[in-house]
Amino acid sequence: MSHSSSLNSISSGPVGTTRGPVRITDIEITPVAFADPPLLNSVGVHEPFALRAILVMRTEDGTYGLGETYGDQAHVIRLRRAAELLIGADVFNTNQISALVSQSLMDDRGIGGHGTGGMVTTTSLDDRVLSAFDVACLDIQGKILGLPVSALLGGAVRKQIDFSGYLFYKWAGHPGQSTDFWGEALDPAGIVAQARKMIRDYGFRALKLKGGVFPPEQEAEAIFALRKEFPQIPLRIDPNGVWTVETAIRVGHQLGSVLEYLEDPCLSIADNAKVRHAITLPIATNMCVVSFTDLPSAIVAEAIDVVLSDHHFWGGLNRSRLLSGIADTFGLRLSMHSNSHLGISFAAMIQLAAATKNIDYACDTHWPWKRPEDDVIVPGVLEISEGSVKVPTAPGLGVELDEDALARMHQQYLDCGITQRDDTSYMKSIDPSFELKSPRW
Repeated sequence: MSHSSSLNSISSGPVGTTRGPVRITDIEITPVAFADPPLLNSVGVHEPFALRAILVMRTEDGTYGLGETYGDQAHVIRLRRAAELLIGADVFNTNQISALVSQSLMDDRGIGGHGTGGMVTTTSLDDRVLSAFDVACLDIQGKILGLPVSALLGGAVRKQIDFSGYLFYKWAGHPGQSTDFWGEALDPAGIVAQARKMIRDYGFRALKLKGGVFPPEQEAEAIFALRKEFPQIPLRIDPNGVWTVETAIRVGHQLGSVLEYLEDPCLSIADNAKVRHAITLPIATNMCVVSFTDLPSAIVAEAIDVVLSDHHFWGGLNRSRLLSGIADTFGLRLSMHSNSHLGISFAAMIQLAAATKNIDYACDTHWPWKRPEDDVIVPGVLEISEGSVKVPTAPGLGVELDEDALARMHQQYLDCGITQRDDTSYMKSIDPSFELKSPRW
């Protein structure tokens, strides 16, 4: 779909010209599914398909904007309720957009569930629903003004965004399926082999291991094996909060000279504060500080050093900029959290990181774990090379919707039969002895 007519339909005009509102005429929410490898984590294992919801917002002048968010059924219902209220709103009036989203959530009876899958369940309901609408509005604003989203967020301070290679313990393939491209990684040798592929294919200059799967001593061995193989590459480990304070302190001392930061060793702000005060490693989080209401207690307790921001948690790109300002004020550092995502979310992350001067670490991404053919955007814009992605400079997010791909992936959603991410139930269907427990070690 070409945007040439959209870009010309509303021009800035001569000095003094008043721009009228740009009204939303239609919002489509489409759940999609894409193949996901059997990646292990503290609550189980990824199912064969990951879910996302694709938001396509259209305005009266024919411009469309894209958003992407979680695809669990409860979240899709909330998105559709909000979308109904946004018809007729002005895409430039983000205060109105936010208020209407909150209004749509005032009566949340009958939906049930968090709706975003995964492990993080304490994010702000208003912000996690608002996020995709905020991104779509910014995409439209950029197309109308002829500017990339980074310019609307204050201007790009970097031309490329660094990302880390995200390593997972994993099975060779889903039960009943053949070995996938990545193969098995259940010990230090397997993790090192996986890292070699990541670096060979994408040039990553930082590596993160998803922990919380095996005893901490075994996972520490994997970190030491990575350090031996890649002596110059910064390393991180994320056990998703399943360590006790005592375990976290012990491992923190053990890995203190190896890691650049320790991510979410414990679940609560209070426990992470105890760990932080006992070790020299910075503590990063995307689990105990996931909303603006979490910040005051975390800052007072000196529990964390790094907020791993996620615009899907924090209300979109505009409110993520607010988080950036708070972090700067209180001396917190920033990077980005990632969940299984497609190209629209990736583009939004890149535009935000481009305009956020205090991004201090390479950001996380699941991008290498999805198949290249599984996406809803026209390919060729977002490519990881030498561990980084060039920031798109085309108007808006800089990516275009592939409508045929969207239809195909929606059909994949209908065919797969998964409507809610549930790593734990899937693991128990394979290993009935698996027990969900936190802390585990």
